[in-house]
Amino acid sequence: MLVIWLQGVWLPEHGYSFERTPLWAGIYMIPLTVGFLVAGPASGFLTDRFGARPFATGGMLLAAATFAALMAVPVNFNYALFAFVIFANGIAFGLFAAPNTTSIMNSVPARHRGVASGMRGTFQNAAMPISIGIFFSLMIIGLSSQVPHTMLTGLTANGVPIATAQRLAHLPPVGYLFAAFLGTNPLRSLLGPKVLSALTPAQQAHLTGRGFFPSLISAPFKHGLMIVLAFAIVMCLLAAWASWLRGAKYIHHETAPGDSVAGRKTAVRSRSEVVHHGA
Repeated sequence: MLVIWLQGVWLPEHGYSFERTPLWAGIYMIPLTVGFLVAGPASGFLTDRFGARPFATGGMLLAAATFAALMAVPVNFNYALFAFVIFANGIAFGLFAAPNTTSIMNSVPARHRGVASGMRGTFQNAAMPISIGIFFSLMIIGLSSQVPHTMLTGLTANGVPIATAQRLAHLPPVGYLFAAFLGTNPLRSLLGPKVLSALTPAQQAHLTGRGFFPSLISAPFKHGLMIVLAFAIVMCLLAAWASWLRGAKYIHHETAPGDSVAGRKTAVRSRSEVVHHGA
């Protein structure tokens, strides 16, 4: 969602062409990765000393706070503020990831840790596409309630015939979402040469230019993003609660079969000595 925010709204409004937005969206997301790289090793080291619960729980609480902060960030934000919030978000997930994985591995016998790691990876890889589907569905729900009116008003105000504007306003919002994701302005192809030729050169340039489409979808996108971020906050708080319930530091210890036999022999020998001395 943050990449789409950058590609579809913020970057075009700040002078980047649609062809360049995918590259620069990745560059502007670097603070998120840096935060994860900084917090991950540090939290893993501290987990070995103090246990996973405080770091995994604190990470999820911080993640919820960063998502709440993103809700307060305006659509046309100052990048320094945005970079700080996503850096903190990277730290939050870095705090969570290493302790959570360590806790899982420590909770099973050593001979089963390969299986546990495979199951953890399987669940994570299966959950990621499911979560993408959930978040995109929530975003589309938010867009569906805002896009038709916004599109109709914006197009007719720039000379587009009302029949054409109504047709475009009722197209599935997912088309506009993926147009933003792919870094294109879909209005040139959607309006077509016949409609564009009936407009003035100034109207044509405005509708197909860099700024009109991003400014048009910015308010509906922000509405959908608020729904997505609210859901993310709830999930992070649930994760924090589950992490707190894991208990204190725990490492599974298992007695080897040879140690058990030796222990029983020692116990038998001790009992025999007690009987002998008692006699």
